Amino acid sequence: MTLEELEQMDDTVITPVVAAQFLQCNPHWIRLAARERPELLGFPVAVVGHRTKIPRLPFIDFIKGRAV
Repeated sequence: MTLEELEQMDDTVITPVVAAQFLQCNPHWIRLAARERPELLGFPVAVVGHRTKIPRLPFIDFIKGRAV
């Protein structure tokens, strides 16, 4: 997925799998950080049960280097 494709999505949230493509890491690391130390990620996350959701627009701002 490209940044342009991410920007054109209609979804309000993305998954750790999508975020991991941009961060070049294992999606499980994002899930673990979201549960244990979300403040270290640099973008907002929501953990709902066993699901980790990432607000798409703030994540795009993070990728582009804009303040969250």
